[in-house]
Amino acid sequence: QVQLVESGGGQVQPGGSLRLSCTASGIIFSFYDMAWYRQILGKQRELVAAITTDGSTNYADSVKGRFTISRDNAKKTVYLQMNSLKPDDTAVYYCNANGGRWRGNYWGQGTQVTVSS
Repeated sequence: QVQLVESGGGQVQPGGSLRLSCTASGIIFSFYDMAWYRQILGKQRELVAAITTDGSTNYADSVKGRFTISRDNAKKTVYLQMNSLKPDDTAVYYCNANGGRWRGNYWGQGTQVTVSS
C-alpha cells in the first residue's frame, strides 16, 4: 500500500518560514518524480515546486527565490523549505509522487499552511 505522509504545516506570521516534509512508503522512492502542490478552497490545485529523479527542479513563478524543494532518497522524503512567507501562500499543501504510466501517481492527504498575523 502506497502512503505519502506530509508534516510540517501550521500557522506562521508573514515573513516567517516553514519546512514541509513528505515521507513515502510502499514505493521505490528514487524512481519517482516528486512535487508539492497547493490548493485554496474553491480554486484549482496548482503546482508549487517539483524535483525529478535526477534532482532537477522547477518552481511556480510566485515562489521562486523563496521556496526550495529537495529530496533525500535514503529517507524516502521530499522537503519544501518555505521562506519569506506571504498571506497568499495560505493553502493546503499536497505531496505528489509521479512514477509515470507504469508506476502510478500518488497523493498525500495534505497539510494546512496558514500565513497570518
